[in-house]
Amino acid sequence: MSRMNVGPVRAFNMMREILGGFEEVGATREDFKNYRKKHNSSIGEYDAQMAVDHLMRKKEYMPNFSCEYITDDQNCLRGLFWADELGKKNYHIFGDVMSFDATYRSNKYSMVFVPFTGIDNHCSNVTFGAALLGSETTESYVWLLKCFLKAFIKQPQVVVTDQDPAMTKAIELVFKESRHRFCMWHIMNKLSIKVGVRLCNCTDFKKDICNIVWTDAISPEEFDARWKEIIVVHKLEDNNWLHDIFGKRESWIPAYYKDELLSGLMRTTSRSESENHFFGQLCNPRSTLVEFLSHYETAMESQRHTHRKNDHDTRFTNPELKSLWWLEAEAAKIFTRTTFLDIQQEMDMMRKLMCQTYYPVEDDFMKYHIKDWTQMTSKPFEVFSFCFHAVMFRQSDMTIYCECRRFESFGLFCRHIFYVLRQMDIREFPKKYVLRRWRRDVVPNSSNRNDDTIYVQALDDGGRVLMRDIMYANEYILNKLSGNMAELSLYKEHVQSYMQKADNVDFVPPPPAKRDRFGELTGTSQNDRLPIRVPLGYKTKGSGSHKRIKMG
Repeated sequence: MSRMNVGPVRAFNMMREILGGFEEVGATREDFKNYRKKHNSSIGEYDAQMAVDHLMRKKEYMPNFSCEYITDDQNCLRGLFWADELGKKNYHIFGDVMSFDATYRSNKYSMVFVPFTGIDNHCSNVTFGAALLGSETTESYVWLLKCFLKAFIKQPQVVVTDQDPAMTKAIELVFKESRHRFCMWHIMNKLSIKVGVRLCNCTDFKKDICNIVWTDAISPEEFDARWKEIIVVHKLEDNNWLHDIFGKRESWIPAYYKDELLSGLMRTTSRSESENHFFGQLCNPRSTLVEFLSHYETAMESQRHTHRKNDHDTRFTNPELKSLWWLEAEAAKIFTRTTFLDIQQEMDMMRKLMCQTYYPVEDDFMKYHIKDWTQMTSKPFEVFSFCFHAVMFRQSDMTIYCECRRFESFGLFCRHIFYVLRQMDIREFPKKYVLRRWRRDVVPNSSNRNDDTIYVQALDDGGRVLMRDIMYANEYILNKLSGNMAELSLYKEHVQSYMQKADNVDFVPPPPAKRDRFGELTGTSQNDRLPIRVPLGYKTKGSGSHKRIKMG
């Protein structure tokens, strides 16, 4: 029961209830406590070595499992990173936007726990990999991100973190191709502290700021003008903090990145905060590293079970349709249940829209002006004014976009686009606007296996990317065509023709096992080296103070 972070007393009480009485347990409450103490005592100073060995054995025997660690001059553990094949598969599909944040009090050595988190096709958290760090320095985060890049090969498109300077510098040095964004919530949460509680609570300052910060319905130029106006009205020209965050506005204000695809999918580190809470339920600050890894693996089993359940519910149950519209029925067959319910809500809101005018424009587009009775304008001095949104539609190639930019932000159509599609009696969902990450079949049924081959490990980075793309594409095609025997037969013939070509290629035998290669190169075994020591003396931001409070 320790895998579920159940203490000895609770474990004893649970066994008593399950077995039907004290006499049936076969041990006392003290026996349970003593066993826990003896167990931790037997681990002792070998805790770090046992944790590393546990992950390194996985790296040796589990296909495409990654594990890296680093020690200091005294051979004390400074950092530990790991990721398995399923986490890498999930990153390949859902790694376009990623968040990572450090959480504290997850083990007895105050090492910070850093999970890498994304959003899956059910809008749930998905963990790609994780790490333990002994310190939160730029050097530590640079090492961590290099390990991540070595394991996952490609950089995420967007990384969301808090304003930690060490994280920021490390991302700048390693993730050079990624867009780094700051968590909006962390910044806005400091507002009352930095400008004063009285100003925030007794004036319209906070309301005015929130109206331009939490919206992407304004342009960067309009944001700049209204920000400066608010600062002047409330006489905050000399506030250095406001001046500093305004200078970094491109990294956290939606108006500045609303044109980027999936820009609204993750604007805060709330996903990481939620992930930290999820893991925190199975961890405690008294855990050894061995216990922590056991708790982590239990949490990952739970997360992946939830994903499989969501997949099962999507594939084998039918949602209730609210209309007879063709596109609603088709959307239910394309998207996951969670995504479809979001789309269905947008479709339902079409009844609160009205087309004011429409007329042809250049390049064969039709321009529609849609009045939205559900949205009020965010512009000042316009009381009870409803929003208008322009939708551009070209039927010849099914090109459509709306100035509300919901598709650009989340990868899903808005109610204004659905309104136009219904007016035009479109009966097929435009395929080019169906993002693969939201499809119900994006994760093949067989993707819960960690059955990669040794050939993938033997290739260089480019070869591994190519091989993995081919394997994912093959799984995707087989799941997609599973009910079409004619297409499956054609695909089989196509694959068999390539098999004949492969027979004529010179066979390259796989490399020897990692254990054998290690022995050949060094002539030693793992037992020949000094054990990795447990981390001592590290001080992190969240470790708190251990000073006893003096009574007056």
